[in-house]
Amino acid sequence: MTACLYIHPDAYTTSGPRLMGRNVAGASFLRGFLAHSRADAFFALIDRPEHATVFEEAVAAERPGAAATVLRKRTLGRLAEVGALHVPSPALADDAFRRAMAGGVAGHAAWSLTGITHTTASAPAMDAIAALLVAPLQPWDALICTSEAVKDNVTRILGRQSEHLAERLGATRFVLPRLPVIPLGIHCADFVFSDPERAAARAAVGADGETVVVLFLGRLSFHAKAHPLAMYQAVAGASRATGRRAVVVECGWHPNDAIAHDFAEAAAFACPEARVVTLDGRDAALRRTAWAAADLFCSLSDNIQETFGIAPIEAMAAGLPVVVSDWDGYRETVRDGVEGFRIPTLMPRPGLAGDLAALHALGENYDLYCGYASSLTAVEVGPATLAMTRLFRSPDLRRRMGDAGRRRAREAFDWSAIIPRYEALWDELAEARRAGAYGPRPKPVWPARPDPFEAFQAYPTRQLARETMLALAIPDAPAARAHAEACRALGMVHYAEAVLPTAEETARIISALADGPRAAGELIAFAPRPRQPFLLRGLGALIKQNVLAVGG
Repeated sequence: MTACLYIHPDAYTTSGPRLMGRNVAGASFLRGFLAHSRADAFFALIDRPEHATVFEEAVAAERPGAAATVLRKRTLGRLAEVGALHVPSPALADDAFRRAMAGGVAGHAAWSLTGITHTTASAPAMDAIAALLVAPLQPWDALICTSEAVKDNVTRILGRQSEHLAERLGATRFVLPRLPVIPLGIHCADFVFSDPERAAARAAVGADGETVVVLFLGRLSFHAKAHPLAMYQAVAGASRATGRRAVVVECGWHPNDAIAHDFAEAAAFACPEARVVTLDGRDAALRRTAWAAADLFCSLSDNIQETFGIAPIEAMAAGLPVVVSDWDGYRETVRDGVEGFRIPTLMPRPGLAGDLAALHALGENYDLYCGYASSLTAVEVGPATLAMTRLFRSPDLRRRMGDAGRRRAREAFDWSAIIPRYEALWDELAEARRAGAYGPRPKPVWPARPDPFEAFQAYPTRQLARETMLALAIPDAPAARAHAEACRALGMVHYAEAVLPTAEETARIISALADGPRAAGELIAFAPRPRQPFLLRGLGALIKQNVLAVGG
């Protein structure tokens, strides 16, 4: 069984000024599907005639001579000949209603629908997921989740929506699509570099044989991708511990000049030991330079808009050891101690971000919603520094982890391994359609606008709670206060001031730890009770800044 692909250029091309993860994933999937599908004829559903060009050119490039059939909404009924429609998003509700109208006598069973998650933090994505419960989706439909963590998030939104419908409408029977977990894929052959190419790339970023090149590749956005402060501090610590020079290559693009300034300011403050080279990640040639020049890859994502993370598996395909946060899909692609290191993360417990949920629900500012949640979520600097130090110190460890990563990328994440899983899913859905087996599956506020620390609680390693033991990351209290004040002055920290402990509160927390570790609940006991939940979650920001450390 195959599927017709809904084709829109925005979902399957990487050209343009705003290169997003979903663009990279979509373009890569289209190549992978055409190259590795067992089908010998391919179908696309388009909205506008010019959209057919992307599909037809891709088929000609990957499968010369194969039939390429383009369908329009007015010929939607022909999907029954194909068996499934694949949509590059979770927005399946409208397509389910269209199927009911165009499916003829077979109606809902005329074909299957599959969609896929990219970010699930945005309002449109959450609304699309919640809408699955009130649209005529069937058990022979599926929303593909790219990681178990994002499946947990999708399940929570569906659960809240079903509870709301039960309370509001007395609904007791819910028919849900399947939620299979299939990771994104890559083309491993794209990440093979010759020794001369690597030498030229290292020269291009100004790295000699003794310099360790640390690569981050992705959007350069501290509020919507990965806050770099932990990476900067870890690189600085490793450089000091080993005496090795370091170059940090940031390959991506800044949304604006102000954010570019904030990155430069933070790097100068937290990582003066390293030289930072910025390459435009929208340029394919510069991306290749970045991969070829690197000794190791680092992505300490802490953002709820992340769901899978393609860059770490690209790094593995390139033979690089990886240092990543223990966060959502990263947890399922990188095996700690094998292909690299996973660094513990910490998020405040559920129930402490109702104000952020309201900010999101009222449509005030999506970037602040993600950015504030990120600012209160910590990637632990100490373990990140230890991981970096081990890799800086040992070329042999870098080689062994890089070799392991290359094998894992080829065996588990190359499209040659992933596309058969899509086709097996479409086969299963076709069998369910033929059997006609309906099956209700159960499990509210605004269900599609939850507290992010509840909705995304499966992302971090653990949660910050009143009983969490904390200590000063810098044992000397005056030095810790000076570090906290310097961090607060950084643009990428100060912008989240509305959700951070005040300078006075931070000073009291540091003073309380001068004599040794204490539980988080004890540290915030000085504040009025209504203020304590705010401070409890704010401790995550102080851990992020390496003012506090977990344990003791």
